[in-house]
Amino acid sequence: MLARWTVLVPLLAVFALAATWGRSLPGVAVAIVVPALIGAVLAAVHHAEVVALRVGEPFGSLVLAIAVTVIEVALILTLMGSGGDETATLARDTVFAAVMITCNGIFGLCLLVGALRRRVAVFNAEGTGAALATVTTLATLSLVLPTFTTSKPGPEFSPAQLAFAAVASLALYGLFVMVQTVRHPDDFLPVEADGVVTEDDGRAELPSGRAALAGLGLLVVALICVVGLAKVVSPPGGSAGGSAGLPPTGGGGGVARRVRLPDTRAAGRAARRDQVQIGLNLALGSGMASIGLTIPAIAVASIWLDGPLVLGLGATQMVLLALTVVVGGLTVVPGRATLLQGGVHLAVFAAFVGLAASP
Repeated sequence: MLARWTVLVPLLAVFALAATWGRSLPGVAVAIVVPALIGAVLAAVHHAEVVALRVGEPFGSLVLAIAVTVIEVALILTLMGSGGDETATLARDTVFAAVMITCNGIFGLCLLVGALRRRVAVFNAEGTGAALATVTTLATLSLVLPTFTTSKPGPEFSPAQLAFAAVASLALYGLFVMVQTVRHPDDFLPVEADGVVTEDDGRAELPSGRAALAGLGLLVVALICVVGLAKVVSPPGGSAGGSAGLPPTGGGGGVARRVRLPDTRAAGRAARRDQVQIGLNLALGSGMASIGLTIPAIAVASIWLDGPLVLGLGATQMVLLALTVVVGGLTVVPGRATLLQGGVHLAVFAAFVGLAASP
């Protein structure tokens, strides 16, 4: 059954959107609207979880990852449309933060929780390895290459290069979805210690069809409110939003952290149910969707958005990304992990958070 707050919050968000749409709000009013925006984000992800539980794995992880990314893309485009040159790095910072959060923070948390419960966290190396390889390729094509291309000055793609990155990102993501849901779905299901694939054992309460349909409707309402309220609280320059506690227009890490808090909760809950694979599906699938859907959306939006679009990572960010790829590959190959591997991923995530706060 749907939690009561997840029904009331979207309705309150609709009221807040109707009362503030098209108006220039003072800082105090923005501070009042911001909780409605955050609540709409949390409610949207909750309803995505309800739908995900109903459809089962591996489709459930896919539904949740796409829902989170739709919210993220909507926030990016809204802030970029009102921030001018100040938002030149917003898409890059948000996507990179999403990769660090998912591939180190959520990934490490799942391994740590799984290892604490059974001493060794077991997962399917084939599916997890394929997901990690896809995230690595997407991140390199979209975030690393712009730093080294010469068609435009600075870490930017030329229009032709941006179009290629967008098409390649969408194609790779679509190919992964086909493999995950049609060709090799068993590679993304939980496994036992002996490597035998297991179906969902029912420890997670399965929502009814009626609850899933209601969740789908409320998910749509919450997504509309997220986009609308983000526009309301982000006037040109982003000063009001900043004063109300929203991330500044260039603070992509703030966008990624807020959107992925419920995602982290869902993955941790799956790991506590001894379904580490589902948690890893959520982590890597969310990171993959963040790149595979955000870059094409930004590429299309760049046609009418003013100002530069900086996608290339800096040296420090590339070192963290390279470390993430190497550590992730070494973790995935055996198909099992101890507390050490979980701790290593969390240490890399802690380094990302620390360097973001003090570059």
